[in-house]
Amino acid sequence: QVRLVESGGGLVQPGGSLRLSCAASGRTFSVYAMGWFRQAPGKEREFVAAISRTGSSTYYADSVKGRFTISRDNAKNTLYLQMNSLKPEDTADYYCAVRIPGYTDYENLIRYNYWGQGTQVTVSS
Repeated sequence: QVRLVESGGGLVQPGGSLRLSCAASGRTFSVYAMGWFRQAPGKEREFVAAISRTGSSTYYADSVKGRFTISRDNAKNTLYLQMNSLKPEDTADYYCAVRIPGYTDYENLIRYNYWGQGTQVTVSS
């Protein structure tokens, strides 16, 4: 079992920044690849970013590339998502998740088996 707790969401103006955190407990954090997903009201959950176990490889949705940065600190069992140049269309609940070992299709949410409860991000003036 892995327990994930997101934090850092809130209300921010367009062009602003937020950093989300995902604290993990349970099994050894460093053995898992991780991902961030988001779900806007009335829409399906979508891939945002993913990171390998060591952090050496990162992947991003086209919609956030160049604005968001995923990172991890295995010593602190924590995953991060730095979000810059935020837009109103980034408004959503953001979720971190653990990717099932052995799968490489990091954009596919069914390849993730542990999820946090989500943190809300609202981008509005």
